[in-house]
Amino acid sequence: MEFIMKRKSVVVLFTLSIHALLLSGCWDRTEVNDLAIITAAGLDLTENDQLELSVKMYLTTPSSPQQMGQSGPSGGGAGLSVVRSAVGLTMADAVSKLQQVITRKIFWGQAEVFIFGERLAEAGLVEPMDFLTRHPAPRERANVFVSKGSTAKEVLELNPPIERSVADALREMAKAQTGLNITMKELAQMMAGRAKAAVLPLLEINPKQGDQEAFPFINGTAVLKNGKMIAHMDYNVTRGIMWLRNEIKGGTITISPQSGNGLISLLVLRSHTELVPHIHGDDWSMTVRIEATDDIIENTTDLDLSNPKHIERLQAELEADINRRVKKALNQAQKELNADIFQFADAFYRKYPKEWAQNKDRWDDIFPAVRVSLQTDLRVRKPGLTGKNLFKPEQR
Repeated sequence: MEFIMKRKSVVVLFTLSIHALLLSGCWDRTEVNDLAIITAAGLDLTENDQLELSVKMYLTTPSSPQQMGQSGPSGGGAGLSVVRSAVGLTMADAVSKLQQVITRKIFWGQAEVFIFGERLAEAGLVEPMDFLTRHPAPRERANVFVSKGSTAKEVLELNPPIERSVADALREMAKAQTGLNITMKELAQMMAGRAKAAVLPLLEINPKQGDQEAFPFINGTAVLKNGKMIAHMDYNVTRGIMWLRNEIKGGTITISPQSGNGLISLLVLRSHTELVPHIHGDDWSMTVRIEATDDIIENTTDLDLSNPKHIERLQAELEADINRRVKKALNQAQKELNADIFQFADAFYRKYPKEWAQNKDRWDDIFPAVRVSLQTDLRVRKPGLTGKNLFKPEQR
């Protein structure tokens, strides 16, 4: 009898457990089909100084055959990318009004690109950045850009021919280091940092030519101070900025050696930049140590690069070329803009916290006068299997 009672108790407990599992369910679930998945967002300043928020959304399972045809390849998971906009007094207001005109719930989890229009960047990014860093939904690892010559909305409306969406195209270009690669977190840190200066990659639209669709590309740098864009820097100066900020992780350098007729291209394998600050009384100085390792990937000159003397001369000219780029970036940042986009202030603070505390309010006066000494050490690791260009006719 006792055995039967125990058996019944086990059966009852097992049944209740099954019912409890079934009853729990997913009562608060949100289906993918109920979401408007944001892949990229753009912010512009309207003519009456309001904020226009534009989003590129990926909508799964379009509701009509016509939409399915627009989305590209059919099949499971096929969807449609569309751009929707709303205008508000603030970022939060614009998001609220955007939700009013979208039937699906806005989902920011896949938003990997944020673009600021040029006019908004000039007016200031402090207010929209406050929302983007406070709200839990936007991703801190999302890439950020400034659009030059066109609105952020116009960039979002492009459909690059290679990648699935404009968000994928911009993210891959940033990864390839064709220019600066700045995330939302890094921008927030620069804007809130001791120097109060920041840099962002600058976007331009390559117009449609024949059968080639218009597409965005990174071309230069936007310089911000106290949250507002104050200047642009071109591609050549941007490379100098990247060397100083220790952001060169790869790439190709092409130079025309003085002793050879032609060009030599080198592949940067590794590089590292170190900032070493010094304070002696009222004299503030910075030593910039740049080290890099390169391989020669093309030689169109008549130089025999298997000769160690030619390699030494090439290394010296390569160092001089990088120094010219770095000095140009330094001159613009220190003398023309007075914007510490290289984070010198943080380097001084780390090494000299007491001196920094006494002089932090004078940084705008100190930074332009900081003497910078460059110590560049570039090594060519492999000149190639042949020292000469085998396809170039020899001089007679």
